[in-house]
Amino acid sequence: MPNDHDHPPAKKFKPGSVFFRNDKNKPGMLLPRKGNATTPIEVQRKQLPIYQAKPQLMNQLRQLHNAILIGETGSGKTTQIPQYLYEAGIGRQGLIAITQPVEVAEEKRTQLGKLVGYTVRFEDVTSSETKLKFMTDGMLLREAIGDPLLLRYTVVVLDEAHERTVHTDVLFGVVKAAQRRRRELNKIPLKVIVMSATMDVDLFSEYFNKSPVLYLEGRQHPIQIYYTKHPQSDYLQAALVTIFQIHQEAPPSHDILVFMTGQEEIEALARTCRDIAKHLPDGCGPMVVIPLYASLPPAQQLRCFQPAPKGCRKVILSTNIAETSVTISGIKFVIDSGMVKAKRFSPDSGLEVLAVQRVSKAQAWQRAGPGRQGGVRILLPASTPRTSLTAYPHDCARDPEV
Repeated sequence: MPNDHDHPPAKKFKPGSVFFRNDKNKPGMLLPRKGNATTPIEVQRKQLPIYQAKPQLMNQLRQLHNAILIGETGSGKTTQIPQYLYEAGIGRQGLIAITQPVEVAEEKRTQLGKLVGYTVRFEDVTSSETKLKFMTDGMLLREAIGDPLLLRYTVVVLDEAHERTVHTDVLFGVVKAAQRRRRELNKIPLKVIVMSATMDVDLFSEYFNKSPVLYLEGRQHPIQIYYTKHPQSDYLQAALVTIFQIHQEAPPSHDILVFMTGQEEIEALARTCRDIAKHLPDGCGPMVVIPLYASLPPAQQLRCFQPAPKGCRKVILSTNIAETSVTISGIKFVIDSGMVKAKRFSPDSGLEVLAVQRVSKAQAWQRAGPGRQGGVRILLPASTPRTSLTAYPHDCARDPEV
């Protein structure tokens, strides 16, 4: 990919957006909205569980060519590991690639596209100065077509390995082959770090030449999990009832995150919630309902990160995009429908279909994480027997491409 041209700067919020207000004394001056004071980023970094293990972790990663890193959701592995590698001088001869598109430019206090960049489909925000490159697994696969040895990279971090998509599984084979071939040709070694919160450790360790497994313990806050006594045939109705049970009993500052399967369900549930909220008893506070799904404009997606007005409860209705690497402050309750809409190969038609299906065990546990800044209670209104859940999302071995 060309890197010698200037990339556009990071998008700036316009005056009048939900994120900024104009200072009347200084026209054109953009300031954070009042009442949204946050803890300094350096302080937040030191409060993460991974910070305590930083010296030992870097010593291990410096010596190993392959490593499997298991860290509970909220430990800080996704955002901190790439920074720790760069700060420790590991992989300075080339780029550090991370196959999980999250932005850490703010934490490094650098303009996006300089030290920290990202590449997704149709958008490349990197430059010749970029050392930490976040990308989707599909984009790294595309680069591997032209450069099978991945010579631009010295470290490849494969994050959220438990998701087990076709791209992820193929990428495991690509980086393993590149690592072996570079060793045979006496090229700069390629370091591979596989990270996840929940996965079959023995399977991945065996595949990567019996790589050692490093564990990061400690969720930031304890989590209580509650299940329904009986499976719910209508999980939309069960979720609706649970939302308003919590709304009438819990403090207004305890926000709710609800996992649904798609845009239609979310929009229907949002309309119903808003209608019911208008006719609640006087003792119940107001409720703001925020949808969250992939086809929403970015500005509307970011609304879920803004605090609700004082005395008002925020209810976020989301698809599985809120499962991984998302921290939404204030979430105290997560209502999991136990269902997800995902692609599935149909042997009858020979086509891939987008169908509603049960979540895997890995996905169910991962959904405990989006409220990782506060004590979270997980409620499963569409609870199914744990023995009936698969370990991972439909295994790639079932797909014809592999």
